[in-house]
Amino acid sequence: MRPARETGPEQLGFEGMPERLFVCTPSKLATFEDCPRRYRYAYVDRPAPPKGPPWAHNSLGASVHTALRNWFGLPRQRRRPQALPVLLKATWVREGYRDQTQERAVFRRALSWLESYVETLDPDAEPLGVERMIGARTAVLALNGRADRIDARTGPDGPEVVIVDYKTGRATPGPDDARGSQALALYAYAARRVFRRPCRRVELHHLPTGTVVGHEHTDESIARTVGRAERTAKDILAAERAVSAGADPEQAFPTRAGSWCGWCDYRAVCPAGASVPAREPWAAVEQPVGG
Repeated sequence: MRPARETGPEQLGFEGMPERLFVCTPSKLATFEDCPRRYRYAYVDRPAPPKGPPWAHNSLGASVHTALRNWFGLPRQRRRPQALPVLLKATWVREGYRDQTQERAVFRRALSWLESYVETLDPDAEPLGVERMIGARTAVLALNGRADRIDARTGPDGPEVVIVDYKTGRATPGPDDARGSQALALYAYAARRVFRRPCRRVELHHLPTGTVVGHEHTDESIARTVGRAERTAKDILAAERAVSAGADPEQAFPTRAGSWCGWCDYRAVCPAGASVPAREPWAAVEQPVGG
């Protein structure tokens, strides 16, 4: 999402002077909400602390997403399952796997997901965007991000835009996941401004199980999500100002520790995270899917 400026009320700073909009992605906001210290390591500290080794599940997700993007980039007559082995091989990210045997098994698994998924798609349908950058501005935010797919559909009230997000993780998403996704709601907010059409429906497409779950947002639910994002941005700015004024960064950006610390890129440099057993880089791809 990197769009033209949208008019709106001006954000005021603490001194009553106009303040710069907070430039962010949904992922950046979610990082702070999940763990302020991780946000600090990723976006504030310079130089940033070294990350741990790459994760196989991230490699898998990136490979599948890119293969689908390239599938939509083919001429319509070539959008068939038979094209997928070459597409996936060309986009395959090899990092993080335990060994070649595991990598080959995961490749075959990913290919079967893709082949089953594209059988459900109309090869003649042209999305409005695939891996499309979109964005919008509010009184506080300059929001941008990359939507997996943006569909043009016909709803009960005429043409509309639908946000589609691909999922490749172990857990099968449910309706609450679609309804509660801040990222999807923010993409819907931006898409209705970029395309000047209604955008209420958001969907999660879980490739391992073929599950599709959706949610129909209202103007009110999207406004609540935007308000939450603005509050998070203000909390981030306040923490950054506090550090600039001499506050202890450990207090301004506290750790939210838990079992998830074992999956954190910065576990090795975080005192709280280091006490949590580390996950192997390939652990997530050898677990059963659908649980």
